[in-house]
Amino acid sequence: MERSLRSHLAFDVHGDVRLHLAIQVSPWTAVADALQVELDGVSLDLEEIVDAHGTRWQLADVPTGRLEIDYSATVTGRADPVQVLPTDELDFTRPSRYCESDTLQPFASAEFAGLEGTALLAAVREWVSTRLAYDLGSTQPTDGAVATLLRGRGVCRDFAHLVVALLRALDVPARLVSVYAPGLSPMDFHAVAEALIDGQWLVVDATGLAPRQSLTRIATGRDAADTAFVSTLNAPVDLLEIEVLATADVLPRDDLDAAVALG
Repeated sequence: MERSLRSHLAFDVHGDVRLHLAIQVSPWTAVADALQVELDGVSLDLEEIVDAHGTRWQLADVPTGRLEIDYSATVTGRADPVQVLPTDELDFTRPSRYCESDTLQPFASAEFAGLEGTALLAAVREWVSTRLAYDLGSTQPTDGAVATLLRGRGVCRDFAHLVVALLRALDVPARLVSVYAPGLSPMDFHAVAEALIDGQWLVVDATGLAPRQSLTRIATGRDAADTAFVSTLNAPVDLLEIEVLATADVLPRDDLDAAVALG
């Protein structure tokens, strides 16, 4: 499978800003890619930091002006399953900012009693997909899994947060991954969950909006606080434009209950 990926962002920067950008695919993926970052038409110097989970952070100091970011990549084939780190079990079973697994523990224990392994993943995926309506603009950036459950609607990150929180409540390590998603409609950056089952990270997408086999990893973390495509410090920044395009020469048919590792 060959995937063609592209994203474009434009911002108005109102002061001296420290920029943290995460829109490039993981270095574990076989890829040819290019990133261009310009302020008022002049290229900016970037510092790259790759974390333990394969997120490629680009850091830059940006003064006032119009910031334009363009990224393109061609990904061929699928990456090997990601390595399980010794700290993963501890890091990804704890509650986090958007995944209040401690609050949901009594509910999850009653709802999914007796299930484990891939059967549990399938049950949680189906439960979330049938309880939530996909509704653009229905949630706030500050909403976590509990607010999503009570509201009964959300977007991809809300679906992923609820999946992650329910799995962690059952002592299953789970995390959020931002991805490029060929087949997604409407096209955007996408968010899915990953769960650690039998020594392997498996992808869970309760939205069912794109085949999991076509997804390409961007950022990996506890929740959306760790995986935002851009974070800024010190001054206001206005997002003016965002365009994402992800296509594949073949879109596989996805058996949603089958075990799939993100490649």
